[in-house]
Amino acid sequence: MSCVTVKDVQNTFSLELSIGSVDDERQIHTSDISRPGLEMAGFFNYYTPHRVQILGKRELAFFANLSDAERVDRMVRLCSENTPAIIIAHGMEVPIELEEAAKSIGVPVLTTEVPTTKFAGMLTNYLEGKLAPMTAVHGVLVDVYGVGILITGKSGVGKSETALELVKRGHRLVADDLVEIRQVSKNVLIGNAPKLLEHMLEIRGVGIIDMMTLFGAGSVRGDKRIVIVIDLETWDSQKMYERLGLDDEKMKIMDSELTKLTVPVRPGRNLSVIIEVAAMDYRMKKLGVNTAEEFSKKLDSAIELKAKKIEGEVE
Repeated sequence: MSCVTVKDVQNTFSLELSIGSVDDERQIHTSDISRPGLEMAGFFNYYTPHRVQILGKRELAFFANLSDAERVDRMVRLCSENTPAIIIAHGMEVPIELEEAAKSIGVPVLTTEVPTTKFAGMLTNYLEGKLAPMTAVHGVLVDVYGVGILITGKSGVGKSETALELVKRGHRLVADDLVEIRQVSKNVLIGNAPKLLEHMLEIRGVGIIDMMTLFGAGSVRGDKRIVIVIDLETWDSQKMYERLGLDDEKMKIMDSELTKLTVPVRPGRNLSVIIEVAAMDYRMKKLGVNTAEEFSKKLDSAIELKAKKIEGEVE
């Protein structure tokens, strides 16, 4: 199961540790967070202790109006063995009741200067990205004109060489050989390289090369949303390939569907230029310009006009 440690969250958002300690054993397994307002009022029927608990001005203002016994009770019940961490926003002071309860159970308490709602949104987005379902695909991921393109195909078909040519033409490499893909939401797939292979590209006959060292920081990026899959396959003279671009082929990765283009490979074909054109064509379609459909309509009109002329001559 995917997880994020509280230490990761602390380092990412520069949180100050006020109580307890954080280590790799203190883990977060859900992107849902909780602002325990009802719990401050004593309603714990639907309390979710496995979530990160965030306390803001409203929760602590209400808490301050409770009696001494109620304040102790609320914090004791709030601090569970399953609670990953409690975070106090706005840089507010940690209540003494929370300090004592957290120490007794071993729940870390952290603070941030960021306002509650803003921090809750930032933390949710971070956790959703880190805890999203993940798979791995053999291929190359590149960023071409801002379009994330996953290049697939059999070993030796020329995926890495095509990526190298694209980088030389000013585009960016995301991952080579193995692409880790996270589904952050329906039909939204984010790809990145494994840590060990980050910025690396394998060229047969040359070996492993570091793209950032050779071409600079602008030649690579950490992750990218995948919107197109281009499958490279050896040219088969017996196979009929798409010529107009009207058939919309799809490839399913996890629960998401991506547009898939099959590009035949044979000597003399400039694959990097073809991929650039595919990226530009995708952007044009997003702007409402579909060249294939427009050509099909013009062709249908021409055929219909020709048929009418023939009918007139026959009559």
